[in-house]
Parts: sequence; structure tokens; C-alpha cells
Amino acid sequence: MKKDLVGARHGIFAVLGTVLALSLSVPAHAAPAEPNSAPDGQITVEVLAANGSGCAPGTAWVVANSDNTGFRIRYSDFVATAGRGLDLTASRKNCQLGVLVRLPAGWTIAVATADYRGRARIPTGATGRQRTHYYWQGSSESSRTDATFGGPYNGYWSTEDAAPALFYLPCGQQRVLNINTELRVDAGTASSNASMSMAASEGDVDTLFNLKWERC
Repeated sequence: MKKDLVGARHGIFAVLGTVLALSLSVPAHAAPAEPNSAPDGQITVEVLAANGSGCAPGTAWVVANSDNTGFRIRYSDFVATAGRGLDLTASRKNCQLGVLVRLPAGWTIAVATADYRGRARIPTGATGRQRTHYYWQGSSESSRTDATFGGPYNGYWSTEDAAPALFYLPCGQQRVLNINTELRVDAGTASSNASMSMAASEGDVDTLFNLKWERC
């Protein structure tokens, strides 16, 4: 995981070894695809379920990239705040989303990376934290991000989660991607309030899931 605060994958024998390594890297159910290939036509992505204090119904939505390389999640009311006079429940906000990517026939996908972006106002003595855990429905494969930010800081933050291995969906199946995100702030010894946000109203803020496509 990478954090940015603006918050592995002479002669004939060598050739044979290279060919063997390349053949083993291709999923058993999928034929090799052209580099960066993706299906034609716009794919559809939708939020099937949204629960949690950070994403009341109607406050989270998804937008597919025009080139089908991924999709973005945007929130309108995902903000955690802490400080004097604020209710303790406001310091921790969470969101559990169920997102369905409708796959065209003959294709399967894996999540390659996930990029999370938000905004933080963390004074000296306070801390903020972002946690995200995602997995495909019915799969034991999952990926987690856990990043802590210390004050003083006031600006955009970002984290990146690169999958240690590509997990492709079984061909011919449609599954929901479950995404659980938590924002938490602790005012600590700060003399002013602290906040962390993933609300689209804060500017260039969203969650981007980058997809890797393969032909079945």
C-alpha cells in the first residue's frame, strides 16, 4: 500500500524458461488477452446495497469509466468529525456497499488496484484513520487498506491498495463486490476539531477501482 498526503507482482534454456513463466501467469479459465484489452460498449455498474452511518440510502453512487478500465464510487455525506461539543458517534463513520459490475458474455474481471481519496483537517495532537476492506461475494480472497494520518494537516489525502495477486471471477458468473470503508478521527489533545471526509463536495474526492479484463 502506498500513502500520499496531498495520506511481484545463455541461450535456448533461458528462452524456454521465459515461455514457461508466461504460460503459468495466465488464469486457468482464461485465454491470454491483448494488453489493456477491455470489452466494447459501455459496461454498467450499480450500487445494490448501501448501509452504514457514512452512506445513508441515496448518498453513494458509482460511475463506470468511459473506457471500461474501472469505476468510481462517490459519496455525498461521508464525513467523520471529533472535538469539543461533538457527539462521540460522529468520530467514526462507516459504509458497506454492494456493487455489481455487469459483465458482457465472454469476459471476466479482477480488481487490480483501488485508489481512495479524501480530505482531512487534522490539527496538532489529533489523528485520522481510513480503513477499507473489499472482497467478491462468495470468495475468501480479500484486500485491506489501513492508513493513519497525524496532524497538523489540512488538505487532500490518498491511499492505494494494489492486489497481491489477481483474482478473476469464474467465467459466466455475476458477483457482487462488497466494499467496507471506515473513517475515524480522534481529537486527542488538539485545541480544535478534527475531520476526515470522502464527500464529493470536498472536490476531487472519490474511490477508484481499476479492473483487469480477460477473455474466457
